[in-house]
Amino acid sequence: MQEPSIYIGRPGQLSCSAEKAFIFISDLRNLGRFAKEGTVSDWQAEKDTCSFAVSMMGRVHIRIREKEDNVRVVYEGDALNKNDFTMEISLAGMPDEPAQARLTLKADLNPMMKMIADKPIRQFIEILMQEMEKFRDWDDAAR
Repeated sequence: MQEPSIYIGRPGQLSCSAEKAFIFISDLRNLGRFAKEGTVSDWQAEKDTCSFAVSMMGRVHIRIREKEDNVRVVYEGDALNKNDFTMEISLAGMPDEPAQARLTLKADLNPMMKMIADKPIRQFIEILMQEMEKFRDWDDAAR
């Protein structure tokens, strides 16, 4: 069995504390607010699961696998009806200061799929971080 492909994004500075970010990203109904307009369609979400369509990838399903209060949320999912992946958002920072966040994605990709998906995955991680850095409505979490 081959090792998973690991993609580690750059650290990003959020406009809220790690606690507020953790509360927000622990509810998958909020995750769609980071999707750039036109990148996903048919968004469906509940607190612990979501699914959406992505051009050329089909339907993506995500669920929360693990949470560590104010430190990290690990999501797991599948795309293309087979490719398993995990995405972790790690948080760091003092309680009353803006948090730092970092995205890590691990995917089970065969060599051909890795060649095809490498650049889009890296772009996805960077765009998601940019959207998180620009986001200001952390107090407006789904209820």
